[in-house]
Amino acid sequence: MALLRKRVAVFVHDRVVPYESRLDEGGPAAREIRARLRTEARAAGLWALPLPSELGGGGLPLTAYAQVAEAEGGCDHGPAALGSASLLDVTMLARHASERVRAAYLPGLVSGEQRSCYAMTEPDTPGTEPALTATRAERAPGGGWVVTGRKHFVSSAADADLVTVLARTSGAPGDRDGLSLLLVPTGSPGFRVVRELPVFGATGQYEIAFDRVAVPADHLVGEAGAALAVAGERLQLGRALRALRWVGQAQRAFDLMCERAVGRQGARGPLADRPLVRQHVFEALLALRTTRPLVYEAMERVAAGLDAHVEVGLAKTAAARTLQDVADRAIQVFGAAGLGPDTPLPALFRTGRTARILDGPDELHVASVAGRVLRNRTAVTPG
Repeated sequence: MALLRKRVAVFVHDRVVPYESRLDEGGPAAREIRARLRTEARAAGLWALPLPSELGGGGLPLTAYAQVAEAEGGCDHGPAALGSASLLDVTMLARHASERVRAAYLPGLVSGEQRSCYAMTEPDTPGTEPALTATRAERAPGGGWVVTGRKHFVSSAADADLVTVLARTSGAPGDRDGLSLLLVPTGSPGFRVVRELPVFGATGQYEIAFDRVAVPADHLVGEAGAALAVAGERLQLGRALRALRWVGQAQRAFDLMCERAVGRQGARGPLADRPLVRQHVFEALLALRTTRPLVYEAMERVAAGLDAHVEVGLAKTAAARTLQDVADRAIQVFGAAGLGPDTPLPALFRTGRTARILDGPDELHVASVAGRVLRNRTAVTPG
């Protein structure tokens, strides 16, 4: 496994990172680069490592993939270039979609010929309160569903062929029952990308709209009204994966900081000799070494199908904080150079800051984890 991790790390460093800024820009040029990188990843035997082998993936178990995920996550574009970006959608559809949907879409998602996205948050509805979902899916007279509503901060929606949308199939906003997931081909009449929503100037997030979009009956993912169970399962895996990738990016920032400290000469010698620089290195290393075990423990529990709410909450929060903290310290060591376009540090810091809101803000996880711990604690009656 160490050798595979090394091969992935080298591929990301040598083949993906040089195109990082152009991939960030998106558009046709980015799509061409991504296609070329996918071809190279297949030739290197590194394509879709955690996806099902019967569909053309590598069949790597989640616990083994965890180390690879950290390595490929050192660059935001690593998972897409190596074919693992569709892991959440492939896993969700393989477990909960109809036979026809699995046959129609899974091969394309695994091969990279098709792309998918996931739409949950709405402009007037916080993502932390899915019960307030207002997007509605109504039964069509001839069968199937008709979806109407709007979603925002949907990653990669502009290039997606499919979108899984959380919609209300019964009840009213505020009801936890009555929510369903539907798989919608983005070529369907009535679907449109409304606008891009840059995050701190970065591309990749979009607002999308559904104007009476017709969806076949068998494109329901899971049972009608049971979306929160499927979404919760997806979120557990998704948060663990993102935490692994954020640790990979924090490690990248740490390595850059150390290289700068050793290689940069000042009037009084190398930066590495200065006590404050050493303090930054120590604190960053401490954050990495204490966060990484939390993240791997969370992935182990998710992979085993165990309750991992506490472990995932700890891992997600710790990884986001660590990425922001380590990137910030690296910028401080670089000085003005760390603020400009010649290093990835501004992007890494931006990712760390957004990570503290993405997939639930820190406050949500703090309250949820602490609440579970306190509820499960056995009360001790004084003697």
